[in-house]
Amino acid sequence: MPQHAIKLYHFPLSGHAHRVELMLSLLGLPTEKVFVDLAHGAQKLPDFLALNPFGQVPVIDDQGMVLADSNAILVYLARQYGNGRWLPGDPVGAARVQRWLSVAAGPIASGPATARLITVFGAPYNAEDVIARSHNLLKVMDQELANRRFLVGDEPTIADIAAYSYIAHAPEGNVSLADYGNVRAWLVRIEALPGFVGMPRTVAGLQTA
Repeated sequence: MPQHAIKLYHFPLSGHAHRVELMLSLLGLPTEKVFVDLAHGAQKLPDFLALNPFGQVPVIDDQGMVLADSNAILVYLARQYGNGRWLPGDPVGAARVQRWLSVAAGPIASGPATARLITVFGAPYNAEDVIARSHNLLKVMDQELANRRFLVGDEPTIADIAAYSYIAHAPEGNVSLADYGNVRAWLVRIEALPGFVGMPRTVAGLQTA
């Protein structure tokens, strides 16, 4: 385990940044968090764009190895520090994880993550459409979790870490988890993992109830 701290450029209410914060904590890796003030456009300043030309958090700096994109960072951390856990080495297991990384970048981003952008950050999306997309996704996830503990089997992988943050915080975007018992049980299992850290909750959406 490294003695050096891995720098994490983050914003506390970003689910993408939380994925990486959670993974670093689950792996027990020393972390130096660097706050990026998205509200005031810090992600568009030249110093940050030098780290990530897309102007997005998270970014990590592991002794000069700079890497952006939350899912890419999860792959790196699993391979570099996961001791064979978190990302299967066999072709089928690796493919099953990749499927959920694609879901995280697709339906989760355009569903629960976007629903939360509307309520927490005032983003101008059509809430009805986004909430409907979110429930379509949750129905599939609930079915997939009916016969296994985690998304690709009985042990957690980076697929679960990539999916967790925005699903756990879906109610902030007015997306109820009440009808998805398997999804809620899966969230509890992730939250019980040694080293789990949560993302700060807002009072937006259904969280006010």
